[in-house]
Amino acid sequence: MKNNSNKITLIYVLILMFVAFIGHQFFLDYTKNSENISSYLYIRDFIFIFISGIILKFILLHNEKNNKSVFEKLQITNNEILESNERYDIVAKATSDTIWDWKIEDDSFLWNKGIQGVFGYKKEEVGKTSKWWFERIHPEDSLKMSVKLYSFLEQKTEKWQDEYRFQCADGSYKYVFDRGFLVKDKDGKPIRMIGAIQDVTKQKEEEQRLRLLETVITQTKDAVMITDIDTTQNVIPNIIFVNSAFTDMTGYTAEEVIGKSPIMFIGAKSDMLEFDKLKTAIQEYRECFVETINYKKNGEEFWNNFSMIPVTDKDGEHSHWISIQRDVTEEKNKEKEREQLIRELTQNNKDLKQFSYITSHNLRAPLSNLTGLLNLVEDMDIEDPELKEIITGFTKSTHLLNETINDLVKVVIIKDNPSIHKEKVLIKEIFENVFNQLSFLIGLHKPILKIDLEEVSILNINKSYLESIFLNLLTNAIKYRSENRQLKVNISSKVEDDNLVLTFKDNGVGIDLVRNRDKIFGLYQRFHNHPDSKGLGLYLVKSQVEAMGGTINVESTVGKGTTFTIIFKNN
Repeated sequence: MKNNSNKITLIYVLILMFVAFIGHQFFLDYTKNSENISSYLYIRDFIFIFISGIILKFILLHNEKNNKSVFEKLQITNNEILESNERYDIVAKATSDTIWDWKIEDDSFLWNKGIQGVFGYKKEEVGKTSKWWFERIHPEDSLKMSVKLYSFLEQKTEKWQDEYRFQCADGSYKYVFDRGFLVKDKDGKPIRMIGAIQDVTKQKEEEQRLRLLETVITQTKDAVMITDIDTTQNVIPNIIFVNSAFTDMTGYTAEEVIGKSPIMFIGAKSDMLEFDKLKTAIQEYRECFVETINYKKNGEEFWNNFSMIPVTDKDGEHSHWISIQRDVTEEKNKEKEREQLIRELTQNNKDLKQFSYITSHNLRAPLSNLTGLLNLVEDMDIEDPELKEIITGFTKSTHLLNETINDLVKVVIIKDNPSIHKEKVLIKEIFENVFNQLSFLIGLHKPILKIDLEEVSILNINKSYLESIFLNLLTNAIKYRSENRQLKVNISSKVEDDNLVLTFKDNGVGIDLVRNRDKIFGLYQRFHNHPDSKGLGLYLVKSQVEAMGGTINVESTVGKGTTFTIIFKNN
């Protein structure tokens, strides 16, 4: 700077001296006898030039000093602006805020890089006016937001902030929290507005999730208890929250239990093993399920089934425990009743089995002896008519008793033998065997038989049971035929949805299902006054069908006939 002032001063002096020299030369050319005057003028001009040079240098030095001061101030200001801009960018990045600057008069809009990073817009996609901003506000939020912003611009409110949904580049919406500040001119008129948009989508989603969770906790019928994790005072941490269902279950209000340990619910009949299990789980921060007797506020006992679940914060640190509790006293009482009923039924079943054993085995020997004696008596010549009549009646009763015991033996064998022998059989084969056994009855009554049995093999079927089923149903059809028309019997089989369906249909006398549907498969149930009717056949059929995993249904109309439908799994 100093060298520049010296150069300028030197140039200035030289120029003035050159101008003065030229001027003196012109003066000498036009003036005579001017040597003395010329010398005087030289001296005067040189003195003036020297003094003006000194003054010029002083002025230049002063200006240079002022300029240097101004330059330093400008440099400091520029550095402060750069630092401020740098801080602004850092803060914008750190807070993920999107900064906008709206010059209201000419409606020009500027966005920082947040509009690209947060909302996914490319630089060329970002608009330059407020219209672009408003068009991307969700339609449901636009009116509310516009009213509040207008009120702020008209200075009816001191500050403006709002939550709304802002559209992203991909068409989705994000929840944002927007705050704006006004810049006014000297007359107080708004000329500029600067704002910061913060993405609060995650917070809103978390708020909604917490509201739903709060609704579940407050509305659920299960008692909810939340405790802290501090076990320095009590082995079970103190309660910090209970819902209304907890009050309904225990009788304690929230004010009465908050700050206290759940140990207060333990009493004389509480299961201490369960309590020890709970303590261990709490010490190890793991989930625990407990069922024990607790006590209500009024001292009443109740069975409490509850869980203790540890909850961690976002850093993975344990923050509290949540306990879901339920009063299962009624279930426990029903369980006791059920266990008692099972014991009684088990004992009754044992007694019935013992009775069945006695009936089917212990009576067989004396009955056989009695039958043998009667056979001997039949060979004797008895002259007394009264004695002969008595022996005849006694013989009939003995044979009837023998048949009854044989029937009971069949029932016992079915009911007491779950692991029956099963094999692969052909339906037609079974029917042919039954047809041969009933050939006499069939030849005697000459029914019209329509047989439509598919070439189907069934697995896991007991051959003798199936043969007995065919035999009983066909015998019943012949036995309970109508006297007014020729007997017709249709027997068919088909496969439907992996099931084998057997159908026995006749046009016999039929059964009154309105009166007898619940009794039709009962033991010793008779629906006709037929002399050979014992009421056992259908009971055996149903027992044998169910023993092989099948089902049987009946449809019948009095005077028209009966249809039996048997369904087996075709495995």
